[in-house]
Amino acid sequence: MPKCELTGKKRYAANNVSHANNKTRKFQYPNVQAKRLWVPEEEKFVQVTLSTRALRSVTRTGLYSFIRKNGLSFKEFGLSGQGS
Repeated sequence: MPKCELTGKKRYAANNVSHANNKTRKFQYPNVQAKRLWVPEEEKFVQVTLSTRALRSVTRTGLYSFIRKNGLSFKEFGLSGQGS
């Protein structure tokens, strides 16, 4: 099941509604991509699975500041947390 490692976005249940108003359950999944991000503070690449919304935010602010802002652990991503 796809899940964003940074934001925690995952599938959620919704209804498929027919023309006759019959409702059947379905799942809607986030747009999750596996990416290799360069972390300049560590001078290495990190492999993460993240949603495209999170990818936009990380590209704009940087991985370190995104992790700090959202209260996540650096160890989850193989980072030391000693960057600037």
